[in-house]
Amino acid sequence: MKVAFFTETFLPKVDGIVTRLTKTIPHLVNKGDEVVVFCPEGGPSHYMGAKVIGVPAMPLPLYPELKLGLPGPAVSEALENLRPDLIHVVNPAVLGLGGIWLAKTNGIPLVASYHTHLPKYLEHYGMGMLEPLLWELLKAAHNQALLNLCTSTAMVRELHEKGIQHTDLWQRGVDTENFRPDFRNDSMRRRLLGEHDDQGSLLIYVGRLSAEKQIERIKPVLKALPQTRLALVGDGPHRQQLEKIFQNTPTTFVGYLGGEELASAYASGDAFLFPSSTETLGLVLLEAMAAGCPVVGANRGGIPDIITDGRNGCLYDPDGPDEGAESLINATKRLLGNDLERQALRNSARQEAEKWGWESATNQLRGYYHQVLEKWTKLAA
Repeated sequence: MKVAFFTETFLPKVDGIVTRLTKTIPHLVNKGDEVVVFCPEGGPSHYMGAKVIGVPAMPLPLYPELKLGLPGPAVSEALENLRPDLIHVVNPAVLGLGGIWLAKTNGIPLVASYHTHLPKYLEHYGMGMLEPLLWELLKAAHNQALLNLCTSTAMVRELHEKGIQHTDLWQRGVDTENFRPDFRNDSMRRRLLGEHDDQGSLLIYVGRLSAEKQIERIKPVLKALPQTRLALVGDGPHRQQLEKIFQNTPTTFVGYLGGEELASAYASGDAFLFPSSTETLGLVLLEAMAAGCPVVGANRGGIPDIITDGRNGCLYDPDGPDEGAESLINATKRLLGNDLERQALRNSARQEAEKWGWESATNQLRGYYHQVLEKWTKLAA
């Protein structure tokens, strides 16, 4: 099977979409599939057996980490050379719309997937009034596809309610070999603590430092639990603002980590706090759980698919008083609890993560691809 991905984000960018793609591609290649990735330029020319074709791109003014690719004749030529069996458009925006147009004009069956809850992001950038318009644009794009994959049951429901057709669930996945509890070590813990003493619990956050992640909601937790320390692992457009918000608090801005360092960071924390209420899934939660770090997340979007409250983590209400501050504080207190309870949560978190390997997620995806090809053949008959 020949598959062409069109994605607005790929290496060297680091986010949940890139993680999913970089874990999916090797499994497709190992199954004998030929894969080409069209993405904004600046990354590698090949990745794990797949050809990567960079497309000229411009940074989005409000979100410079996101680059909008502009497909040209070179993309059409490369697609013609590959002659893919299907096109998979990931989070269609400018480059994705090009992929949709190329699929339609070349008679190639189309799959799309929804990963970033862009309509909900708008309110965090002062453009909430545009949400209905964006939903209409997303509906027009996604309804060109024979199948629209979502990464959580909540997103399957929401997209269906918004009029997006042919929706289904693309199951979650996590690398349980690279993220393990035994990567916990004192050296990484000291790095995460920075200049602060290790007298209490170490809270960690891993991910983009951007407005829609609502990281500032962790600050009241530090005030209510004065023996806690916070490590923010990652970077992004909201970092300077967050440095002001968390000034004079026991917070360390660690920057990006990858590979074994990232795995060690997860394992060396006492609790992983993920306040965002805009997540379609939240792969970092699964990574933390695989590392044996108990998690607190919002009872919204795709997160309840991952966290079972009180069993493998704790949920908080992001719409509670003071933007859910009291609920987040109480959830963190419950999570930290006593040592026996926290160890039980660690064990249950690891057990949950072990259910979701990338190979099974990719096998499911290949099954969807074959269903789409069969449907396409029937429609063409």
